[in-house]
This record gives sequence, C-alpha cells and structure tokens, in this order.
Amino acid sequence: MKASTDAEIGIDRSLRSRDGNSMNLETASDQLEALGNPTRLRVYRILVRAGREGLPVGRLQSRLAIAASTLSHHLKRLIEAGLVTQERQATTLICRAHYPAMNALIAFLADECCADAGLAETGEENAA
Repeated sequence: MKASTDAEIGIDRSLRSRDGNSMNLETASDQLEALGNPTRLRVYRILVRAGREGLPVGRLQSRLAIAASTLSHHLKRLIEAGLVTQERQATTLICRAHYPAMNALIAFLADECCADAGLAETGEENAA
C-alpha cells in the first residue's frame, strides 16, 4: 500500500504558530472543546468568513438571531480559547477570528497525517 503524499491529500505543513512552535495537546484540546458547541462553531465560522476586518458584535448577533447575553457567553469562551479577539473602536466592539491560532490548530491536526501509513503491513506500531 502506497502512503499518500501531503500534496495528494491537501496538507500544508507550513502552517505553524507565529513563533514557529507546534501547538501542544492541551491547547488543541481546549480549542476543539470550544468549537464543539454548535453555536460557538457557527460564531467562529461567521467570523472566519468575515475576514480580517471582523464584525461588530451587533451585526454578529443579528446574523445569529440569539440574545446578547448568549452571544457574550459564547464569545467569552472563544476568546479564552484564543480563537477570537475583540477590539473596541469608539463605541463599537469588533470581533475577529484569530487566524494564527486557527492555522496552528489546523497544522496540529494535520501534522502527523499518514505518518504511520503502512505500519500495519510491516507489523510496527507507534505508541501515540
């Protein structure tokens, strides 16, 4: 059985955190847990789609059609996980996806993709 190359399965191993370090398991777990809630995942996807300009909280709330307190709760969790940032511009609170964190998480998930491909055939095992 031939192992797939990174290019064949669409993996970009150049995605790393800005300091060049790999993400640790606890950080990845925390971020995935934050994204495991359907509402938070919707919030995050909307912010990712919004681009680097982000969205004002009011516009985000309108798109989601949820109570301000509910949105605040979910944003707090995403901010704690390092996936979202907020910036006050006069009286407007702008929310943005934190792209370096997103890229580091994607890289962490894909980093060892197919690393053990073919080991079953050779009888080798890798204790993860």
